[in-house]
Amino acid sequence: MSVKLINIILFYFLSIISTLGYGFIFRKIFTNKNVDLDYGYCGLIGIFFLTIYSYISHFFIKHGLLHNSIIFFLGILMFILLLRSNYKKNNLIVLCIVFFVILISFFGFKTHDDFPYYHFPYTNYLTTSEIIIGVGNYDPSWRYPSSIFYFNSLFFLPVIKHFSYHIGAVLIMGFSIFTISLKILEKYNLKKYDQLFFYNLLSLSFILVFFYRLAEHGTDRSAQILSFILISEILIFFFKEQNFNSFSTKIFVIGVLAISLKVLYLVYLILLVPIIYFIYKEKNLNYFKEITKNYYFYFSILFLSLIITINFFNSGCLMYPITLTCFENYIWSASLDDVLRMKIHYENWSKAGATPIFRVENVEEYISYLNWFSGWIDRYFFNKMSDYLLGLVSLSIIFYFVFYSKKINYQKKENLNLLYFTLVLLFLEWFYNHPSLRYGGYYIIAILIFIPLSAKLSNFENHGKNFKNKIFIILFITISIFSYRNIDRIVQEKKIYKYSPVFNVYYHVDEDHHFRVEREFTNIKKFYDDCTKLKVSCKNQNKLIAKKKYGRFIFILPENFKIEE
Repeated sequence: MSVKLINIILFYFLSIISTLGYGFIFRKIFTNKNVDLDYGYCGLIGIFFLTIYSYISHFFIKHGLLHNSIIFFLGILMFILLLRSNYKKNNLIVLCIVFFVILISFFGFKTHDDFPYYHFPYTNYLTTSEIIIGVGNYDPSWRYPSSIFYFNSLFFLPVIKHFSYHIGAVLIMGFSIFTISLKILEKYNLKKYDQLFFYNLLSLSFILVFFYRLAEHGTDRSAQILSFILISEILIFFFKEQNFNSFSTKIFVIGVLAISLKVLYLVYLILLVPIIYFIYKEKNLNYFKEITKNYYFYFSILFLSLIITINFFNSGCLMYPITLTCFENYIWSASLDDVLRMKIHYENWSKAGATPIFRVENVEEYISYLNWFSGWIDRYFFNKMSDYLLGLVSLSIIFYFVFYSKKINYQKKENLNLLYFTLVLLFLEWFYNHPSLRYGGYYIIAILIFIPLSAKLSNFENHGKNFKNKIFIILFITISIFSYRNIDRIVQEKKIYKYSPVFNVYYHVDEDHHFRVEREFTNIKKFYDDCTKLKVSCKNQNKLIAKKKYGRFIFILPENFKIEE
């Protein structure tokens, strides 16, 4: 076993421990005693608070090696000190199994296509500099950063260094899978094979089969994984299997984390409609008073405020690229014309109007109404979408026939019509505005199938050893597919890229490309020292010009620059 392999495995498990340590301490300080949180939620709470801290600290300091080492080892220390009071044997066993199973996904040479483009550079910027106002002028993709960049930046550590910028995706996936697995295990122990049991089993299988490749997660799939849990918690609340304090705490953590990963998930606030209706129907309006006593409500407001603030300092927009939230009068602001242009570009891309080898001529006409539909069918549906639907249907058929029984035992079902109608509205919004799987399609299509399918499966009479064997078959197939696809991926990367999962286990980093932004930002700051600071005109080869105000650099476009007398 090589030193690099030992390093990455050690870093992997210490990162889990450190994040859990923060989850333990924040649960102890801020969580109501009647809120039941498993290790998975403790991990997600750790991510929640570490990300908030990362946003705040970035205003004042860079996330360098010394700073991050202190944060990292404090988490490990808190885990050690608090493990005894938080010790749950079943939780610890399941946690170890989950993270051992998904460890293989952490190894890889090829990263997400956007990783060298802006994921890596933005995360690296957080480790080399405190906040710079107007970095969105460098590239439009810097105007709406995902919270996962801020979380990942805290794991720039000695030895592993910048080969840690994918840790957030595996932690979110691991803690989410753990939470879903524990829900399944609890139902199994109670021999309660109801709709919730099958919904969670379907969700677990889906995540492992369809989201097996960590490099494809980007900033999108982590939010979609969290969305499966979000619906699970709503169902549990509707089925009256948890108290409101537990429900609201989990919803705040999961919902805001999902929104922070991808701002377009703000549209999922519409799910509050069926929740509020359910509360009204139960005639328990005290629930709203309980929210005001929940610390996570206020931390959620703080989290969202930080996201909006960073968006504003990066682009001049509160929620980029929504033009109504943009302020054009600041020197670092993107122009409204440019914001609108990028909004059209993103919509055009999601509707298959632009690909690496194709682009429609009249973009605005193409994306209007349903003009894009035929092109989307040709260039997207009969490619990614058809493959996805085939896989999803196959998964559903396997479940149906594995758990099929001639004996039917109809169970009383809660009325989920309003929830389902709301999900249909979310599907229509997705399909009309951004019909790309990465923009929420994976999740919303699967949920619309899983809810009725899980209700159907719960009607089949399943008991005894035979049922245990059926569950084993499903888990065996799921884990085997996950493992095989990752092994096959590593074999292919070894053939194509000469990747070595033993001696050179890190993902590919090109010094010229991945670190280009760091060098360019250094040159822009040098321009400030050479020209702006001396109040003389200079020809700017880097296109951006730096000013300094209140001790902070501001990057502005040349047309907005004026030498102050």
